[in-house]
Amino acid sequence: MGSIVNFKSNGNEASGYLSVAEGSKVGIIVLQEWWGLVDHIKDVCDRFSDKGITALAPDLYHGKQIPLSEPDEAGKEMMALKMDETSKDLNGAIDEVLKVTGANQIGVTGFCMGGGLALVLACNRPDVVKAVVPFYGLIPWADAKPDYAKLDATVLGHYAENDGFASQESVLELENTLKGLGKNVEFTINPGVDHAFFNDTRPEVYDEATAKRCFDETVQFFNDHLK
Repeated sequence: MGSIVNFKSNGNEASGYLSVAEGSKVGIIVLQEWWGLVDHIKDVCDRFSDKGITALAPDLYHGKQIPLSEPDEAGKEMMALKMDETSKDLNGAIDEVLKVTGANQIGVTGFCMGGGLALVLACNRPDVVKAVVPFYGLIPWADAKPDYAKLDATVLGHYAENDGFASQESVLELENTLKGLGKNVEFTINPGVDHAFFNDTRPEVYDEATAKRCFDETVQFFNDHLK
């Protein structure tokens, strides 16, 4: 089990949920959906640490959590994110995981808006982010569009066939853009599942078999690329 920790964020202080895999130098950042740092995201961090991967989920909403019954409110909170402040929190989270693991590189994964931010972070910090796994990632903020030419990470993307947010067309367009830049990327559009298929607190969209397979692939991916 992990715990809430505080870490430095460009002269200020941020917080997040840290689950440490003792003795492992493999570490990742886990980026939340638009609901905030909810119990599901904390549980995901614990699942990674159980597999030997230290995981830190920074609290990008600074304590605010949105109930699953309020998607409109979650959307508003997501759009209200200030990218300059968020970038400081993400950089602080990277530094914290590097300190805890003693490694010199890191992985990033995230879900929905967190999946989009995972790609943004990889482009902003190519010096240390070397493996990225977006789950049905979205980048809805106009000022957050990254310069994909800066990407220096291998990317494994998990997407959904029946996704009203990240369409198959947009996923294929992004994959082709990255491949056209010579990036090492593989996106999978999982058949018959919906956006948020990984979230087991949402039975209306959760798909156990796909979620398990994607998680196992993600663990293997991080272990392969963050040695």
